[in-house]
Amino acid sequence: MNIETQAPVRIDFAGGWSDVPTFADTKGGAVVNAAISLFTRVRCRIGGNRIALRADDIGEVVTVPAGTVMTYDGQLDLHKAALTMLPVNGGVEIVTRSDVPPGSGLGASGSLDVSLLATLARCREETLDAAEIAEMAFLLETAELKLDGGRQDQYAAALGGFLGLTFGGGAGVQANRLHVSQEAATDLEEHLLIVYTGQSHFSPETHRRVWHAYLDGDREVADAIATIRDVVKPVGEALESGDWHGLAGLIDENWSQQQRLDATIQTDTMERIEAAARQAGAWGVKATGAGAGGCMLVLFPADRRQAVEEAVTAGVGRLLQWRFEFEGVQSRRTDDDADNDGG
Repeated sequence: MNIETQAPVRIDFAGGWSDVPTFADTKGGAVVNAAISLFTRVRCRIGGNRIALRADDIGEVVTVPAGTVMTYDGQLDLHKAALTMLPVNGGVEIVTRSDVPPGSGLGASGSLDVSLLATLARCREETLDAAEIAEMAFLLETAELKLDGGRQDQYAAALGGFLGLTFGGGAGVQANRLHVSQEAATDLEEHLLIVYTGQSHFSPETHRRVWHAYLDGDREVADAIATIRDVVKPVGEALESGDWHGLAGLIDENWSQQQRLDATIQTDTMERIEAAARQAGAWGVKATGAGAGGCMLVLFPADRRQAVEEAVTAGVGRLLQWRFEFEGVQSRRTDDDADNDGG
């Protein structure tokens, strides 16, 4: 049996950090994000007498006899954890690749979680809906691997499109599709750049510092996360109404609050890219994900596109090529004529 799967990464407009259970379970969190047409991809073949794991984009390989108990040692641990959660009989070869640079801040690890689990569920002939895959993918990182993090990346990868997500507060996870048409999404693409800073962000270290401060009662950190959450509702309204200038002001507010969380969240490179973008006429800027490297969103008037592009790429910034993606995880068998079935 041969299976191929892909799941999109995402950009987050507002609310990141508030989706982490440390905050969300007691205070309630919220996020607005959108999937984009950059993917993590999994190719899987069942059979043989060994477990062969390979990540082509980072050049890592793990090969052990079939039936080996997986040991988490920092090498392809997401792959191992997926096999631990959804084991298959006998041998298996799993090859993965990501369209985005490592540490991009675009939720690639959550997208990989979703792709791996959707693939293995298909191998096991199990039917899981997108929300079930998303929740399992969250548990893969937080329960199985004991990593800090929230749920937004996994839900974006599993469901696709523009999402308004709420977390915790006694209501579990609620995922609502925003009313953003394909035409509106195409128009927003003309006003929005994703700029890779050339620096991988160090999300685990940043998360540890922020959550230690939060649990120690740091009022500034707690207030910043609450404000980040509260920006979500007006961001969703701006997206649904097509108010891109208003959206830019709101992502600016989110970015200001992100920087209150930890002194390293804005690097020198990010500061230079932001200053160049604003000087060229950008309306608003924010880091994707946790910050401290990775990618930045830049919103601008359509007639300033060329000037903004030239400004942000004059130094180390690199533009990613993308479109909004309305489909979530997709999986198919390649050894028959099966159609894509959404995992």
